[in-house]
Amino acid sequence: MAIHIIDRRLNPGGKSLENRQRFLRRAKSLVQGAVKKTSQERDIKDVLEGGEVTIPLDGMHEPRFRREGGTRDMVLPGNKKFVEGDYLQRSGQGSAKDSGPGEGDSEDAFRFVLSRDEFVDLFLDDLELPDLAKRKIAQTESEGIQRAGYTTSGSPSNISVSRTVRRAMARRIALKRPSKDEIEELEAAIAACTDEDERLLMLAQLEKLKAKSKRIPFIDPIDIRYRRFETVPKPVAQAVMFCLMDVSGSMSEHMKDLAKRFYMLLYVFLKRRYKHVEIVFIRHTDRAEEVDEQTFFYGPASGGTLVSSALQAMHEIVRERFSPADWNIYAAQASDGDNSYSDGELTGMLLTDKILPVCQFFAYLEVGESGGSAFDLSDSSLWTLYERLRNGGAPLSMRKVSERSEIFPVFHDLFQRRETAQEKAAP
Repeated sequence: MAIHIIDRRLNPGGKSLENRQRFLRRAKSLVQGAVKKTSQERDIKDVLEGGEVTIPLDGMHEPRFRREGGTRDMVLPGNKKFVEGDYLQRSGQGSAKDSGPGEGDSEDAFRFVLSRDEFVDLFLDDLELPDLAKRKIAQTESEGIQRAGYTTSGSPSNISVSRTVRRAMARRIALKRPSKDEIEELEAAIAACTDEDERLLMLAQLEKLKAKSKRIPFIDPIDIRYRRFETVPKPVAQAVMFCLMDVSGSMSEHMKDLAKRFYMLLYVFLKRRYKHVEIVFIRHTDRAEEVDEQTFFYGPASGGTLVSSALQAMHEIVRERFSPADWNIYAAQASDGDNSYSDGELTGMLLTDKILPVCQFFAYLEVGESGGSAFDLSDSSLWTLYERLRNGGAPLSMRKVSERSEIFPVFHDLFQRRETAQEKAAP
């Protein structure tokens, strides 16, 4: 049996919510491009706020049937203006590619406002943590609460008034309980009646109606319904993301801005998509410290460079709080690639023996100065070390960025949704 659901909820603010959602689905690729472009021009704290975006009108046209149209190279019989061999002149539309005079109207780009939720959903579409829930913790379950219909007993705080009133009304109609209007109408008729015999009959009828009304209460205990909730097991995949950022003196303000933009996207992505993800912020110069979100993004710091200090801090935190047997561990590191020469061996040892063996995924982002050609041509000492480890089969991904416009493509490339083995095998 087919089920038809009619949604009569009012649209917020008098707007057509259904049309808005349909438009966002139809113009999704254009809107996503506009969202990503808009985010590149904003300050870090506003990078994922909602606001006005602009898309070209050409991308909004829908296919439609229309009369005639297309290029014609013949003259149909019956016309009064042309004969065979005449040239048909096109009317000018005022665009650059037309040869006619600029008399037509041009189309501006289409501007509209996105809410913050719409902005973030479009921005983070098609992203996920790679290989999440690979550890044994994926087999554990937590208790979740969900609605499970109605029951005849429960807590007073869970009474469903609408369902109770509905059942009471159905019972009164089925048992033909006299309504208040019927009784008042009969009382008015008795008061106006002058015939004594008829009046006595109506009084007897009134007594019967009142007695029946008392026997059939307005609301009976059997009418009361309570909202029912039940606990359901929900699989939980716990994960922790370590954000390691170089804030040493070799990192210029431009480089720090690129790194913070990357981490801001990562932070919002994790908070938006996953409930059971811890985020640990570690920044380092020649010494590392675990900091809160506010200090990580906005606190000033400078000094020398020892990458091993951040890796050592991460190792100690993993050992104390996040057992690799129970947690999916991820790390994202941003640096300019500069490191003390004497620290290279210790950095490589920590990565090889302590960090990469417990990580599901390790992302390394190397930032450079804007327009720096040497940045693309030469490899830093840190890049060379990480590349050697990656070629050895370590779960490590590496990218370089030097412009704001490169941040999102790199972020999307690192965390885009990848097909699982089951999805690839599916027909």
